[in-house]
Amino acid sequence: MREVKVILKESREKPVLAFHPWIYSGAIDLVEEDFQAGDIVRVHSAKGNFLGKGYLNPHSEIAIRMLTFQDENIDEAFFKQKLEWAYRLRSDFREQETNAYRLINGEGDFLPGLVVDRYGAYLVVQVLTAGMERLKSCWLALLRNLEGIKGIYQKDDSERRRFEGLDHCFETLHGGTPPDFIEIQERGMKFITDVKQGQKTGFFLDQRENRNLARKIAAGKTVLNAFAYTGGFSVACLSGGAKRVTSVESSETALNTCVSNFEMNGQDPKAHVFAREDVFDYLRKGAGAYDLIILDPPAFAKSKSDVEKASRGYKDINLQAMKHLNPGGLLLTFSCSSYVSPELFQKIIFGAAKDARTKLQIIEKTSHPIDHPISIFHPEGEYLKGLLCRAV
Repeated sequence: MREVKVILKESREKPVLAFHPWIYSGAIDLVEEDFQAGDIVRVHSAKGNFLGKGYLNPHSEIAIRMLTFQDENIDEAFFKQKLEWAYRLRSDFREQETNAYRLINGEGDFLPGLVVDRYGAYLVVQVLTAGMERLKSCWLALLRNLEGIKGIYQKDDSERRRFEGLDHCFETLHGGTPPDFIEIQERGMKFITDVKQGQKTGFFLDQRENRNLARKIAAGKTVLNAFAYTGGFSVACLSGGAKRVTSVESSETALNTCVSNFEMNGQDPKAHVFAREDVFDYLRKGAGAYDLIILDPPAFAKSKSDVEKASRGYKDINLQAMKHLNPGGLLLTFSCSSYVSPELFQKIIFGAAKDARTKLQIIEKTSHPIDHPISIFHPEGEYLKGLLCRAV
């Protein structure tokens, strides 16, 4: 692939020297002519020092995403090394009775723009950048050789594609097309996953450790699972011996799947509550009292400009939830927005507890599971943060 020379502005090389994978458009002084979105670029400082290679998209605010800080070829051998390191991590920490996990986590696995999730015998791929789309022949050839894979499906409905000048994509890249519903296992629990129409790649794989945490603390408790989606936390709590679970979800399709997931795990849906309703409305109108409330809302902040509004949303939903906690009750609350830092999230929960006049203890802080690694050079990759709190 042709390589294009890029020169940065004076003193703008410091993040690159610190191995940060993003170069913003404002840091670029000069790009060779006749470039295209997705071209491989050789990045140089203003003094002419070689800094590394990445791929370019002049239409994106993040104009360059770095692939390497060495002078090496970006080819199938390059991807083979990166994928082998990613495979080794998942192999070293493989969990019993679990066949769904993240295989490639973008910048966290030093492959910006590429996400690969495994659901049993199928891989679901998200290609979030023009550069990684252009490099598809390199990494796809390697994914095809994975043992036990029946098919590879690309599911790209993210708005990030639009910012990259790419259309949404729903395409079988290799083998057979996945069925409408795939049955997966997570620590022995069974779930139906809709990889074609469901959220993200079909299931919130990043919450696996937090579902296990809920399972451990749910025994004998009445539980409210707000923003329940297909009931991952609900099933986990019942598997851990919860007395009764209320699952609140605005999507009828997701709630129907939640009922099916109960049945697959031998849990009687009739003994529990399923409410198709907006969570904010449900809590405000009087939702009863619970021993454990789980709040896993969608990302309220999808850009920096959303942070202030998102902070108000997180505060409101947590404040309302606290009003429904029994004495000694537990609140397991999350933010999945990278623009809301762990420090800011804790401040938001502090503000909610103060206004709700609830004495709250932080018992545990949670983040990503092992298969969602974070590059130490890319703190923006830490999007998921959670707090387990106890009302005193």
